[in-house]
Amino acid sequence: MTDTTTTAAESVEPAGTAETRAVVDAFLARLGDESPEAIAGLYAEEVDWYIAPNPRVPWIKPRSTRADIADHYRELAAGREIDPERTRFDAVVVTGEDAVLVGFVAGTVRRTGKAFQSPFALHFTVRDGLIVRFRVIEDSLAIAAACTE
Repeated sequence: MTDTTTTAAESVEPAGTAETRAVVDAFLARLGDESPEAIAGLYAEEVDWYIAPNPRVPWIKPRSTRADIADHYRELAAGREIDPERTRFDAVVVTGEDAVLVGFVAGTVRRTGKAFQSPFALHFTVRDGLIVRFRVIEDSLAIAAACTE
């Protein structure tokens, strides 16, 4: 007789889930360190990147390479200051190569001095230990308003 007993995690967790979770955890740690190059190091050389275009928000533009991603995080850090008391990560859901991180961000746009706040969701796809696809969903109108003189 063959033993076919598996744990609940083994029977439910798709392949790649642990690797994806490790990459998302590293992303959060590096985001806290505010090193654009370190954050970009988690992304593949070529990335399927999408944040809804918004001409009023200077750091939102098309990106597709690891170097572009480093530029994004550099411009983001230079363009806004986060309010740590009101910014939070609420949940991370990981299944296979996909992860979704939801939370709330608040801060000030440096150029205008205007405050912003927005719920957000980040969707990651991880393959071979690197982020290959990245999507951001946020209140782009609130961020654009804070960027407008």
